[in-house]
Amino acid sequence: MSSPRPSCRSPHRPVWRLLSALLLAVGLHVPAFAFEAGGPVWPDTSLARLQAYALVQTLNAELLSNPSATLTLDRWCASHRLAPADSKIVAGRVRDADKPADAAIREWLGAGPQEPVAYRRVRLACGGRVLSEADNWYRPALLTPEMNRQLETTDAAFGRVVRPLGFSRSTLSAKLLWQPLPDGWEMGAPIPAGTGGLDVPPFLLEHRAVLKRPDGQAFSVVVETYTREILAFPSPP
Repeated sequence: MSSPRPSCRSPHRPVWRLLSALLLAVGLHVPAFAFEAGGPVWPDTSLARLQAYALVQTLNAELLSNPSATLTLDRWCASHRLAPADSKIVAGRVRDADKPADAAIREWLGAGPQEPVAYRRVRLACGGRVLSEADNWYRPALLTPEMNRQLETTDAAFGRVVRPLGFSRSTLSAKLLWQPLPDGWEMGAPIPAGTGGLDVPPFLLEHRAVLKRPDGQAFSVVVETYTREILAFPSPP
């Protein structure tokens, strides 16, 4: 298991802002995206591919530097106006899903072969847009009775339920599932462009992580897959 990553809470300019400043500095206009009913349609241009890459990497960096994916998505949803004001992430449980913890999950959790390990699969949505699908294995014995009750009987997001624990997050892997830019683009390789809309796949980013209590005990393993809906924000005014 990898060691916890250091906190990155110091003020910094997101990748997206740096890219926009660079484009403006060299005289390129940052265009608004076209939207259709049901979601955005990005133009298949070199600039749009750069923008998409910068945005996905910005979210990736924010997830890596914060313990709660739920709260990070709360902020992403609000700052990109994906839903009406004051909307929060809600977890829609997939009730018929069941994935017993295998040996690797139990090792990451530090759970013995006889210890109960619960499982939840949820779709994290903001204003009807599913931003992430997540598998979550957790140790009920390390949570409070009230936390276990909420996790068993409600659709509350896991990160919100266990927030009182003051937990930390250790990333096991962070994988980009979509590469809108060709290999060598930063060294001058031509970036493809088409005449229609950019073909954005359903899933863009995958994270695997372990959540730990302040005493260092692991209590949850999550596998989170982030959808193209993270890019479904309106153009700036």
